[in-house]
Amino acid sequence: MKLQTLACAVAVMTGGLFFSYTVNEAIAATTVKQETTLAPSREQALVTRQVATLVDRQHYLDMRLDANVSKRILDMYIDSLDPDHTLFLQSDIDEFTKKYGARLGMALKAGDLVPAFSIYDRYRTRLNGFYHYAMQQLDQPQDLHRNDFIEIDREKAPFLKSKAEQEAHWQKMLVSQLINLTISKEEEAAKQKALKDNPALAAGQDLTPPEDLSPVDTLKKRYRRQIEQQSRVKSDRVLEKILNATLATYDPHSNYYAPIEAMELNRQTTLALEGIGVSIRPERGNEDYTRIETIVDGGPASKSGQIKSGDRIIGVGQDGEPIVDVVGWPSGEIVGLIRGKRGTKVTLRLLATGAATNQARVVTLTRDVIQEEDAGLRSRVIHVKRDGVDHKIGVIEIPSFYLNYRARRDGDDYRSVSRDTQKALISLKEQDVTGIVVDLRNNPGGSLEEVARMLGQFIKEGPVVQIRDGNGNVNVFRDEDGGEQVYAGPLAVIINLASASASEIFSAAIQDYQRGIVIGSTTTGKGTAQVQLDSLAYGQATLTQRKFYRITGGSTQNKGVVPDISLINIYDEEMGERKAKNALKWDTIQTAPYKREGVVAPFTSQIQQWSVGRTAVEPQFKYLTTLRQIADNNKDRKQSSLNIEVRKQEIKQLEAETLQAENLRRQSTGLEAYPNWESYQASLDARSESRAKMKATQRPALPEDEAFVDESAQILLDLMNLQHTYPMVKVNDKPVKVAIASTVKAS
Repeated sequence: MKLQTLACAVAVMTGGLFFSYTVNEAIAATTVKQETTLAPSREQALVTRQVATLVDRQHYLDMRLDANVSKRILDMYIDSLDPDHTLFLQSDIDEFTKKYGARLGMALKAGDLVPAFSIYDRYRTRLNGFYHYAMQQLDQPQDLHRNDFIEIDREKAPFLKSKAEQEAHWQKMLVSQLINLTISKEEEAAKQKALKDNPALAAGQDLTPPEDLSPVDTLKKRYRRQIEQQSRVKSDRVLEKILNATLATYDPHSNYYAPIEAMELNRQTTLALEGIGVSIRPERGNEDYTRIETIVDGGPASKSGQIKSGDRIIGVGQDGEPIVDVVGWPSGEIVGLIRGKRGTKVTLRLLATGAATNQARVVTLTRDVIQEEDAGLRSRVIHVKRDGVDHKIGVIEIPSFYLNYRARRDGDDYRSVSRDTQKALISLKEQDVTGIVVDLRNNPGGSLEEVARMLGQFIKEGPVVQIRDGNGNVNVFRDEDGGEQVYAGPLAVIINLASASASEIFSAAIQDYQRGIVIGSTTTGKGTAQVQLDSLAYGQATLTQRKFYRITGGSTQNKGVVPDISLINIYDEEMGERKAKNALKWDTIQTAPYKREGVVAPFTSQIQQWSVGRTAVEPQFKYLTTLRQIADNNKDRKQSSLNIEVRKQEIKQLEAETLQAENLRRQSTGLEAYPNWESYQASLDARSESRAKMKATQRPALPEDEAFVDESAQILLDLMNLQHTYPMVKVNDKPVKVAIASTVKAS
């Protein structure tokens, strides 16, 4: 589990969120390097016409791409390029609105990308001005002890009106970043001293520090790297920006993917990719290099015997083309070069750990389909002791509702989440588990067909989800297997704010049937279904055409699924559908007739009380609660000081609060407290390095993550105990017999 609450708090405190987007997303060149002219291809014009026509005629909203929508697309496009409103001037916006505001949509339907590329060209000009100004300013002393502030979030701020006003803000950005780098350099030095004083903190990992550059030189190097990166940008970037702005004007989940990005979309939905079977990441201590971290068994890299973990990738060549030097390239770009269609060749120039440049070796591999075995469902058994009795609880972790539909279409053996779930359920039953916990945390969804199949393994029969199209037609997905259940025993489902789409369908159905108890925090609220368009002229797209509804008639859209038993939410609410731009609204349709299969609701109040009592004293939940409070205390900051001493004090306060929470957790679990922040950070670095070298299935669960599983098992036992103790309860003032889901009784 990623502790994003703390990360967000630190970013807000340091002003890091404001600056990062401009640096990481900017597409630019400088006066030092000649810009390449970007122009749309024939295929890009054709796919633009296809996507614009589809969204105009086949989107769920049935909203015409007229002059009004055209203006909204223009606003969305501008904001996607300049989200903090620091590059374009107000005069630019006025000009774009006058020239393109009412006709941009019409141009897109005609496949005319001239307006989009024209705006993008102005964007590059403005960004070029930023880099030119920044490099000049970095050659001059900067005052890091100012008494003013910088706005942290400028998403809704007005565009700057003049070049003078713009440059004044740019200088604030530079000062803010230099303050961050100065503080980071000091903290890195302190961390290295802690490692020298206590080498055991490294836990045997290589924690090489980054290059010893001054903050000014570090920032210059970053800008130069960005300049080099952006000189390689292709017209696909403009195409993606304008088409995604168009689709986002309708809803947040219709998206366009250029060919390279489409590969990633297919990987996520099928758990298969076309490549050589390696994972890569930037090298610690030297961001110029990307190295191979792990190798997939049975993939081309593994079979070759010529690829080693730790190898630096210094060059990549396509079949029949020269090798391109990739030193200094971001790992994402390198991944794009390595992946490719099955049967094609890719050549890598590799440098072994500790080898000199003249010792580089060249390896040519043939790409193949790589099955990501580590990325699918995982199941295990945990032991929970209660009143002297050891209960075996099965845990099924489902990262997504995956389905390799292409392999199935082609008649090949294929992998799917419902198949894997069935195998896991049978295995857990053979191990005589008391109950099962299905973990859907951070599950973004996936195949509608698969979630319907999975629900059929848990319920007897009946509707599982209702789907309505843009014309109001409702289709009911049903489990019609004659009452057959793979698993009929006690069940709990864990959800959180990052559980979306198919995860919400599953948890909602389990809740509505009262087949099991739903635990955690309210889900994302993505109650829409997209059709995947993989036969476009260029790339792929997803288009929202339907909307999900619970069998009770309420939509999962926007509201999400509210758990029966609440546990702490570790995420910022900003990531949910309820905060997304142009999210579809919540509404209801008629209930689909169904028969409840259990009784849960009458017991939830008592179970919640017991859970609150346990989590109030449990070290991991106390720790997470404190981090949540720290983040909440800092999330509403609107500005950040440009005085380094003030910033240091703010950061030290945040670090002190976080370290105290960590040490209280450690002391409560019998571990030695960290003497200072530097030791704590060094230890975290060591853990991160160690886990990065492991395959996903080998990484042990983090204690704060496992706490949710353990508490869910306790909650499930509470439910079983109450169901056994009170075989008759009142539901809507009528006595109802409680169906005991298992012959195994809770203590």
